[in-house]
Amino acid sequence: MNERKKILLVRTDRLGDVVLTLPMLPVLRRHFPDAHLAMLVSAYPAEILHRNQYLDEVLLYDDSVKLVPFFQLLRSLRMRRFDTVVVVHPTPRLALLAFLAGIPIRVGTGYRWYSFLFNRRVFEHRKDSKRHETEYNLNLLTALGCQWKPPVEFPIQIPEEDDDRVTKLLKKLPINVGEVLMIFHPGSGGSARDWSPSNFGRLAAECVEKLGARAILTGGKGEESVVQAAMKEIPRGAVNLTGQLSLLELAALIRKADVFVSNSTGPLHIAAAVGTALVGIYPPILECGPQRWGPCTSKKRVFVPDRNLCPRCQGGECEGSDCMDQITVDQVFAAIEELLQASRRKTRGARHAQTVSS
Repeated sequence: MNERKKILLVRTDRLGDVVLTLPMLPVLRRHFPDAHLAMLVSAYPAEILHRNQYLDEVLLYDDSVKLVPFFQLLRSLRMRRFDTVVVVHPTPRLALLAFLAGIPIRVGTGYRWYSFLFNRRVFEHRKDSKRHETEYNLNLLTALGCQWKPPVEFPIQIPEEDDDRVTKLLKKLPINVGEVLMIFHPGSGGSARDWSPSNFGRLAAECVEKLGARAILTGGKGEESVVQAAMKEIPRGAVNLTGQLSLLELAALIRKADVFVSNSTGPLHIAAAVGTALVGIYPPILECGPQRWGPCTSKKRVFVPDRNLCPRCQGGECEGSDCMDQITVDQVFAAIEELLQASRRKTRGARHAQTVSS
């Protein structure tokens, strides 16, 4: 084990996938304290790895527009002389790169036609969603002799300068002391069936009206129209920050919120990682459901419609987002109230304990 001096972790898909891969880093560092740990990721989620205390290096798989050319990336991997690679989300291209780079220990799934390119194979199907994605990821490390047990760590470092920028932004809005801060993220980047923008808007309006909340709507590039549709339902008290925040600034903002409400998408997992209470809305599709992709936190409420009640799907293949309308604004609002009440009880309990100890 001590001979594995340079380890590469490969996860080149979306933001949420990368966040759910983060628990692998402290496990690897614990087992290989002196190793050089690197990650190969896509450009967009790479920012979330900034200043990660477990990582020595981040390599990019693309430039946000196109993939790094095959032979250019191959030269880069060969030059670094990795001893071990763990391909978390495999593709034929990634498996071939690891093989041709001459990396001696190559960990990957044993269930793909190209699995012969890996020499440490783990035989677990992910498509049946029997486990959480984080558990599937961590189980790959058993091929290196690594052991793990819950709870797991989601290491995200938010630099002070990003936190300061968000603090200044909130002061300009302004957010009053004691005001409930809620974030609504109505898009999903096309990663899931979505609760409608109008539902998000009506929910935000309810929170502004009944809870005195300040509502902030966020979204990624290309989601401007989705957020605008939600904003039309909110008569007052809402701010649209779509496209105005970097990924780490978004993480800093989410950390300051009382509740984060979202479809199944990457920022939902950031909310779980930074400890913010959240409501997640998931489609009734097994491979997209919360059993595999749910937020890893106890401070959550999760909604999934019953596909058997959907007039289009009738329990079969999902054919659209109609089923998502089974989830009502009233249901989600009630869940938000529960989360806020739980937070207040915890705060009061902490204050009481502090008073008693004093």
